[in-house]
Amino acid sequence: MIGKIRQQLILGTRNPFRAPGRRRPCVPSKKLIADGPVREAIETGRTRLFITGAVLMLAFGCIGLRLVDLTIFRSVEEPRVGRIVQSERIETERADIVDRNGTILATGLPTASLVADPKMVIDPDEAAQLVASVLPDANASDIARRLRMDRRFVLLRRKLTPNQQWNIHRLGIPGLNFQREETRSFPHGRLFSHVLGFTDVDNHGLTGIEKSFDGRLRDEREALRLTLDVRLQHIMHTALSDAIDEYDAIGGAGVILDIRSGEVLSLVSLPDFEPSQAGDASEEQRRNRATLGVYELGSAFKIFTTAMALDAGVVTMDDGYDATKPIRISRFTIRDFHAKKRWLSVPEIFMYSSNIGAAKMAVDVGAETQRDYLGKLGLLKPSPIELPEVGSPLLPRRWQTISTMTVSFGHGIAVSPVQLASAVSAVLNEGVYYPPTLIKRSDDAPKPMGQRVVSKQTSHDLRRLLRLVVAEGTGGRAAVKGFLVGGKTGSAEKQVNGRYKRSSLISSFVGAFPMNDPKYLVLAILDEPKGNKSTHGFATGGWVAAPVVRQVVKRMGPIVGMAPVDETSPEIQETLTVTLPSEEPKLASF
Repeated sequence: MIGKIRQQLILGTRNPFRAPGRRRPCVPSKKLIADGPVREAIETGRTRLFITGAVLMLAFGCIGLRLVDLTIFRSVEEPRVGRIVQSERIETERADIVDRNGTILATGLPTASLVADPKMVIDPDEAAQLVASVLPDANASDIARRLRMDRRFVLLRRKLTPNQQWNIHRLGIPGLNFQREETRSFPHGRLFSHVLGFTDVDNHGLTGIEKSFDGRLRDEREALRLTLDVRLQHIMHTALSDAIDEYDAIGGAGVILDIRSGEVLSLVSLPDFEPSQAGDASEEQRRNRATLGVYELGSAFKIFTTAMALDAGVVTMDDGYDATKPIRISRFTIRDFHAKKRWLSVPEIFMYSSNIGAAKMAVDVGAETQRDYLGKLGLLKPSPIELPEVGSPLLPRRWQTISTMTVSFGHGIAVSPVQLASAVSAVLNEGVYYPPTLIKRSDDAPKPMGQRVVSKQTSHDLRRLLRLVVAEGTGGRAAVKGFLVGGKTGSAEKQVNGRYKRSSLISSFVGAFPMNDPKYLVLAILDEPKGNKSTHGFATGGWVAAPVVRQVVKRMGPIVGMAPVDETSPEIQETLTVTLPSEEPKLASF
């Protein structure tokens, strides 16, 4: 009976609760519905539907999360291949290098490398032919050999162009993949080649700042800020290049320093090279003449000889020496290039660049005192500048009397241009030496402590003498009206096979401005310049290097915010006046 009622209930043909012979339905009791099998069946179905829905929602949720993970948080490689590539990945990212004003000097550009999983390549020969058709300089047989290797990861090509990557992607070859890397880019080309240096294919620094700060550039994302100024670097590079072309020199070097801090604002070495193509450059192009090259720089050393003699109290500005005859000592003869053949005062010895006067002055100073001063000026050991390419100075084996004499006018001792520049800066900077640096300190960093080398009075005396050289002496071609340039010429014969060659000169001029309160130093050096019609055949520093300094000062003055001054003002005359014997007072500003 119960089974029949259940069947009729399901089919809907009869109300089982209606009494026989009656038309009014019989309302079932609540207890019968609640405890009956119908209620039990409904509840069971509802539970199963809920469980099924929950399972489906969980499954779709997992699928959605996985899709988000693959598309946003993971690389675009196929997961299994991606794990292989990740285990073989070469880290190539480096921080940027910028100049003092934030201009980018070196940066990383994203690129792709072609890699493969040989296990997934169906036909290595066909794949190699297709890849070689996209890469014109690729060797199909070499690619096929790599694709047959019993490995899960092989590197086929580094530094693909976007077009090459797209064309290979279109081939649709299973097993080929792309690995994201960085290639080092130098936006200014060869302008900073010797300072910045270059990197290898894996972006490891090999020379220059790239090598010195390789760990810092790889580990940190913050840009490395240098003291260099792109604008001043361009000015120095242009002026030096023009001079090399005009005087047919084999090379040159240029330095601009902030006298008050030792910061290097420009550092140029010519010839130079393209950092992104350093492998094509010759050794001569990659050689940094400004820091690695050491040279006998001639009469520029008279700055130090005069400074130490004045500072040690050996002479005063009113003293002098007999320069009538050459000095003969042992088998050597010391003579003046433009001999005056008379008694010369200390200012005249400096102005006329007398070797005889400088040698006698150095002998009075003494060898021990001479070495002590040169040591404090940083001229007896390699420069502390932050580059791996730093040359060691060449010093006399035995510091005898003849060595003391020749060193006084820059022979018998060889130093790098950046060493000379920082030493001259110390003499002009109230007598305080700051080591040269390429790394810009933060604005709130305390100023470094310098080392006093000479007194303030000695420094002021040398300022007047350097101005006198430009106003009345051998440095007249460096003068720029209104900027009070002062400086010193330097010319030295090069040693060839152990002997000095008269026709091969290292010609230089070191200048500073404004000499009433020096702020910037400019050094220009030409290697083996040739005289021409404009120089009357001369190739000495005053003729070929001084004009480089003039051009640099003339162009950089407005950039650094320096306005021309009235050179005839009473204040400047009082500061820079030098009195020469038997003559009216000379104004170094004229």
